[in-house]
Amino acid sequence: MAEVGPPLSVRDLTDEDLAWCSWAGTRLHLRQVALELERARRGEVDYLAVCPPSGVPVAIGGVDYQLSPGAGTLWQLSVHPAVRSRGIGTLLIRSAERRILARGSHRAELSVEESNPRARALYERLGYVGCGRQPEAWDAEGPDGVVRRYATMCTLMRKALR
Repeated sequence: MAEVGPPLSVRDLTDEDLAWCSWAGTRLHLRQVALELERARRGEVDYLAVCPPSGVPVAIGGVDYQLSPGAGTLWQLSVHPAVRSRGIGTLLIRSAERRILARGSHRAELSVEESNPRARALYERLGYVGCGRQPEAWDAEGPDGVVRRYATMCTLMRKALR
């Protein structure tokens, strides 16, 4: 049974929101999100925020329209740990899919770390199907503040949108 909570809205993430998003990642990650907001201003990506009436984001995530021709690629999806398993991730993904359709594309893609079966189960419940594997890597800031290269194996997933 889903929990009933305050009404949620989905809007574009703003630079001002980043101060409230420390739960989504390290300072390095949030600097990268700030760069993605520049791309959003140029129309290359959408970056969404799910918010309760307070306006403070409880979930964020992006859609990149340049990675795969004819598709929107979902990435950097994150829900505040205190409100997971309440349908907020589903709301974020469905909203991203509507953005993709509004741009005239009919396919959503994403990659999920193979070490994250909970996220993969969500994507599968929402109709995403595995279509391959690939290694991915990015710079990540550790708890000690040192930046290291993080490498992982990901499952590629896609969904036809109607």
